[in-house]
Amino acid sequence: MESDRMQDTAPRPRPRWWTELLLVVVVYAAYSGGRLLVRGGEAKAVEHGLAILRAEKLLRLNAEHPLNRLFTEHSWLGIPADFAYASLHYLVTPAILVWLFHRRPAGYRAARTWLMLSTLLGLVGFTFLPTCPPRLLDAGHGFVDTMAQYSVYGWWGGEASAPRGLGGMTNQYAAMPSLHVGWSLWCGVMLWRHGRTPLMKWLGVAYPLLTTFVVMGTANHYFLDAVAGAAVMGLGLALTRPFIRLVDRVAKRPAPLPEPAGPVIADGVVSAGCETSEGERIPGQRTRPHTSARAFAGDGSDAPAGAGDGAPAAAR
Repeated sequence: MESDRMQDTAPRPRPRWWTELLLVVVVYAAYSGGRLLVRGGEAKAVEHGLAILRAEKLLRLNAEHPLNRLFTEHSWLGIPADFAYASLHYLVTPAILVWLFHRRPAGYRAARTWLMLSTLLGLVGFTFLPTCPPRLLDAGHGFVDTMAQYSVYGWWGGEASAPRGLGGMTNQYAAMPSLHVGWSLWCGVMLWRHGRTPLMKWLGVAYPLLTTFVVMGTANHYFLDAVAGAAVMGLGLALTRPFIRLVDRVAKRPAPLPEPAGPVIADGVVSAGCETSEGERIPGQRTRPHTSARAFAGDGSDAPAGAGDGAPAAAR
């Protein structure tokens, strides 16, 4: 029992960087491909978007309109916000993963698992709740697409934050939950927990708040999308420890023992009566001492078993 406890608390070796890179690439490819393949119908997505907007107005949570007007009327706010929306989640999240891998290896595995589980949970939301973002609603609802308004300043086009001309390669109705907010919350927690300076902890608080304002001001997400993004991260965090225990249990399961090779000899007789006497090179078959059977001789006389041609004949 004591040895098992010591093995559980022993530090784990650092994962190999190439296996971690491959795992991240596979999960992100599954996320991107799944997000693209689960496109919902436009009518249903618009219906879900309007339902969210009505719920926010009922709860007096509709902060998207004033923020969107602020970013639209002031380009010195709108253009940096568009750049932040189109790039930061691709840069900051991998950078923090690499930082944890090199500088905080003890917390890396749990952090990576949390991020990946939450990302896959977000894909479930995109699948079952396609949602039209505010910028794609009819203009009568009062939203302006700042990505389209300021597209001449960046690499994105009028369709999405993807590079110009590749807007059709993205699912523009994958707004619920907001993984921009979810990933920024993960980054903030990592900076707060593992950062050793006040600046790192301050950035851990500021980054998710800034991202939330950006996604609403650019009309890419509703406030409830941001709330759902935080909820997905919370669920992913709750599943992280059980998932790691399950993986460890499967990895520690002993492999079945191989079956013994060679024929099985009955009655425990290994030599099958073959014995080698001194001076012999090839074992000969002998009769055991306790057997006294007699063989029938060729000349009609009875002779002891094993008698050869050179043995004297029995007296008549």
